[in-house]
Amino acid sequence: MTNLYKKIKVSASGSYEIIIGDGQLARLGEHVRPLLGDCRIAVLTDSNVDALYGDRILSILSASGYDVCKYVIPAGEASKSAENLLAFLDFLARNRFTRSDAIVAFGGGVVGDLGGLSASLYLRGVPYVQVPTTLLAAVDSSVGGKTAIDIPAGKNLVGAFYQPRLVCCDTQLMDTLPADIYRDGCAEVIKYGVILDAGLYASLQTPPFDRIETVARCVEIKRDVVQEDEFDNGKRGLLNFGHTFGHAIEKLSNFAVSHGAAVAKGMVIAAKVAPLCGLADVEKPLADLLSRYGFDLGCPYTAEQLYDVILSDKKRRGGRLTLVLPRSLGECELVAMPVEDVLSHLKAILP
Repeated sequence: MTNLYKKIKVSASGSYEIIIGDGQLARLGEHVRPLLGDCRIAVLTDSNVDALYGDRILSILSASGYDVCKYVIPAGEASKSAENLLAFLDFLARNRFTRSDAIVAFGGGVVGDLGGLSASLYLRGVPYVQVPTTLLAAVDSSVGGKTAIDIPAGKNLVGAFYQPRLVCCDTQLMDTLPADIYRDGCAEVIKYGVILDAGLYASLQTPPFDRIETVARCVEIKRDVVQEDEFDNGKRGLLNFGHTFGHAIEKLSNFAVSHGAAVAKGMVIAAKVAPLCGLADVEKPLADLLSRYGFDLGCPYTAEQLYDVILSDKKRRGGRLTLVLPRSLGECELVAMPVEDVLSHLKAILP
């Protein structure tokens, strides 16, 4: 029988707990009270989440004695912008928020990234809490303290490492997700299995998976990596499997291809590159699994188009780029190479 409640502790530059389970939104006030004490809370959310749960979260926090206000951004990747960052910071200032007040980021990855970066910048740092509402945010972006916005040159190029005080994940909120948004999260779940856990990968072969147990396992994997390499100087790079190519696809599509769909395509591209670098050829079983979850794995862009965007990737160091490539389904390796080799590999595998 599935446990309905899991608690995972992260010990990084800031220590905090990740609470995962059905019905946890109703307990949010109870969870944050020992951490935040008496303060004012600004809830940052997007238009989709606000329509479903905006009044509910305000009611829950108000019932716990908090003075709460709300700021709503349009749903979608385009909202992860400098304009929205500055507008939200101005909202906090106009409402006279202080360093002892807090932000609750209530939504998917866009809201979590924007809320976390805002918290790191406002008055040089205020507390914030992540309340992820998507599978993707629950297993990935809400955990680990990476916050960022996009700029015209590329995705996540302006950001900071800033750990939350708490992550409260109510898995029941995922029941209202559109199928394509839920599927986006499945790409990140599969990623965790490929990079570091063959057992998790094996458990994903027949969808659907057990949601609470699987989210908790993904979070444990990310927790372990973050604790070892919080500031992304080594092992944390494994979490980028599929992302170098995926981010390029997102940008080239002007974000019409969603993050999870792009990462799925990017993982298959990386799997095709691996044998060119003397590593395992796992492309067919990985593509078969991703197809089972409903992903379209075709890449609509040329090697040259991808390469041009990849040159702006924040993981590039001078003339070298590190790719995450599979050794097996359950183990990946960081492979540094000259950027020119990336172009050669892409030309070899893309039609």
